[in-house]
Amino acid sequence: MKGSIIIVSFFVAGIVCGVMHWLPDLSRYGNVSYVTLCLLMFCVGMGVGHNTEVLRSFRQLNPRLALLPLMTIVGTLAGCSILSLAMPHRSLADCLAVGSGFGYYSLSSVFITQYRGAELGTVALLANIVREVFTLLGAPLLVRYFGPLAPISTGGATTMDTTLPVITRYSGSQFVMLSIFHGFIVDFTVPFLVTFFCTI
Repeated sequence: MKGSIIIVSFFVAGIVCGVMHWLPDLSRYGNVSYVTLCLLMFCVGMGVGHNTEVLRSFRQLNPRLALLPLMTIVGTLAGCSILSLAMPHRSLADCLAVGSGFGYYSLSSVFITQYRGAELGTVALLANIVREVFTLLGAPLLVRYFGPLAPISTGGATTMDTTLPVITRYSGSQFVMLSIFHGFIVDFTVPFLVTFFCTI
């Protein structure tokens, strides 16, 4: 819980700093967010590629449990499709693009901003942050009422990094490898799905 509060506190502090203009406007220095994103993706790739034990351990997963990332993707997109009916001012493609972030706000919001504008990019940022924070704070209740796989599915692309500690704590250490595998697969689909829905 302490880690979750720290994460939320940093997010709130960032909003306050932005509103109060306490930090310099980095947009005048070019596309800083995109360059930072590329660097982040490079570091993630280095981390995964360097840890060969993680890649080997994926082979030991139960084949049925290995379908969890697919179910997360299908369930998220189905939910977005249903919610789009209540938002006539937004197209189905917009809703699916936002949902395709799967909690990976730093990547999806940049892509959506480039393709569909800052307004939808901000919606994507907030929607994906809410998904991550909901998983961080709601993991105990999700496990209690829906089972140990629920926080993994809810966490989306974040289950191999930021939400992994709470998943390990409340779902159990036996789900660590599944959580990493789930995050890896869902994370990999984000740029392809977001770009696809933004361009149709």
